[in-house]
Amino acid sequence: MLKHLHLFFVAAVIITYFGRVYLAQFKPELLANKWLKIAPHILATLLLLTGFGLAFEGNWFAGDYGWIFVKLVLMFAFIGLGILTLKSEGEKRWYAFAGSVFCLVYIIKVAFSKQVFFFL
Repeated sequence: MLKHLHLFFVAAVIITYFGRVYLAQFKPELLANKWLKIAPHILATLLLLTGFGLAFEGNWFAGDYGWIFVKLVLMFAFIGLGILTLKSEGEKRWYAFAGSVFCLVYIIKVAFSKQVFFFL
C-alpha cells in the first residue's frame, strides 16, 4: 500500500513539475495562484515522507543504503534545479530544466536498480 502511495506521489510531482514549467514559459501570471505555490511543497513533502516510510518498512537502513542516500541527494538537487528552472528565463531556464530531468531519470534508475552509479 505504501509503495503504491509513494509511486502516486512520484507521478504527481513529475506531472505537476512539467505543468509548472509549461506555465512558467507560456503563462507565467498563472503561477501567482496560491494553490500553485503551495501544492508542490505538499506533494514533495508527502513524497519524501512515504519514501522514508518505505525505507523503514523495508528495513533498508540496516544494510547497504547508499542508493537511498543518492536518491535523497538527487531529490534535493531536483528541487533546487526546479526552482532555478521556474525562476529563470531563456537559456538558463532550459539548462536548469535539463539538469532537473537528468536528476529525475537518475532517481528512477537508482530506484529500480539499487545501484548508485548511472552506468552500472
